[in-house]
Amino acid sequence: MSNFKEIQPQEFVYSPFKLIGEEWMLITAEKDGKANTMTASWGGLGVMWGKNVAYIVIRPQRYTKEFIDNSDSFSLTFFEENFKKVLGYLGAKSGRDEDKIGKSGLHVVQTDGVPYFSEAKIAVFCKKLYAQKYQPECFLAGEMNEQWYPDKDHHTLYIAEVTKILVKE
Repeated sequence: MSNFKEIQPQEFVYSPFKLIGEEWMLITAEKDGKANTMTASWGGLGVMWGKNVAYIVIRPQRYTKEFIDNSDSFSLTFFEENFKKVLGYLGAKSGRDEDKIGKSGLHVVQTDGVPYFSEAKIAVFCKKLYAQKYQPECFLAGEMNEQWYPDKDHHTLYIAEVTKILVKE
């Protein structure tokens, strides 16, 4: 953590649209002493229930979902542009099949017992508050369900309180 400084959520000046949608993020959690991560380009940051929150969505077949479901907390990490190939690799491979974190060259570190990556430019630490699987009948725009879920593998939505934000100094 020595090359990171903590900022308050109100000091977060980065565009979540750019960070998540264009640059991507890693969602990382720990289960039984092992960390796993996945690349995501969907999610957000905002305010809910009077708390600063992040929301993420994970499909049921993703290995990282087991880690998120078995942990109270997780991290979201964001990287400089030169890590895009690594993020692509981490999104394409499963930790079930190989040590993808080890092969990626990234280094897992922890703050408050939550894993994240020392190479990140931003690490957002989150404590789970809510989880719910998307339901087909809840789509008001039915074409979205048809477009994004032809295999009926609906995401689970997680809303989590932002407990700490670290930025690279």
